[in-house]
Amino acid sequence: MTGGEFSLIDNFFASPAVTRADVSLGSGDDCALLEVPPGRQLAVTMDTLVAGRHYLPQTDPWRLGWKVLAVNLSDLAAMGAEPAWATLSVTLPAIDEAWLAAFMQGFSALAARHDIQLVGGDTTKGPQAFTLQAQGFVEPGRAMLRSGARPGDAIYVTGTLGAAGAALQLLCADPQQAIPEALRERLEQPRPRVEQGRKLTALASACIDISDGLSGDLQHILDASGCGATIELGRLPLLPETRAFMQQRGQWQLPLTGGDDYELLFTLPPQKQPALDALLPELGCEVTRIGTIDSEPGLRCIDERGARRDPGQAFDHFASDD
Repeated sequence: MTGGEFSLIDNFFASPAVTRADVSLGSGDDCALLEVPPGRQLAVTMDTLVAGRHYLPQTDPWRLGWKVLAVNLSDLAAMGAEPAWATLSVTLPAIDEAWLAAFMQGFSALAARHDIQLVGGDTTKGPQAFTLQAQGFVEPGRAMLRSGARPGDAIYVTGTLGAAGAALQLLCADPQQAIPEALRERLEQPRPRVEQGRKLTALASACIDISDGLSGDLQHILDASGCGATIELGRLPLLPETRAFMQQRGQWQLPLTGGDDYELLFTLPPQKQPALDALLPELGCEVTRIGTIDSEPGLRCIDERGARRDPGQAFDHFASDD
């Protein structure tokens, strides 16, 4: 068993796809030795993905490797941090070399894109799960927090909403069915908005990544900032495939509660609007204004006819049984 574990580490985790000059000692010892650049703060985040809870067991391993890293990069993006290092804890019921090779290829493809080095971790036997901690750098005073929103700020999102939630529902209903690739990709291979987060640090008053659903994640900003908000449902950006799914199922709340979008939700002071307009061509993705921060507490969702709608419930790991 011990030899199997060490062989697993040597074959799949000991030689990272990215090597950085600020790593004095990477994986292979009891600790990694890392150099934080002068004048930078260290941003640290960690997420666990459990089979059957956060991803379907039949998920393509290449895409799963990508996603394990992507969800943490999305947290760094929400703070405006530059990715640097990662540690990965892997729990597997058995060693499947072909599966692991594909997993690490997906992981490494995203790591190379964002210059983040795997510097250590752990392996153990058990029900399949992955815990990844990511570290990045941000300039002091430039991190985007949840607590900076103020009444009158505009509310924006990057990309589109609801596609991952639609894909998950379809796959849970029938894992073998063919579903639109645009939906499946948003669920299994999300694109963390790292570059966008870095560019928004000088403009956004508050920011969070959308992982558990727009309504729940926006509520985190409202709670931290002591504000309320009004969302205009007709402005929510949707893929055509997502809109078709919502119409077929009558699920208008999907982009509010679906989760797994890994887009950035940020607020913008009115005086920063011209600067954002000038920046939009550089962001490389769709950016949509969806509402306004209010002084009145609570979250209000208004449809195209001006009627108020219930924002629904965001995902909660312990309150949700399905």
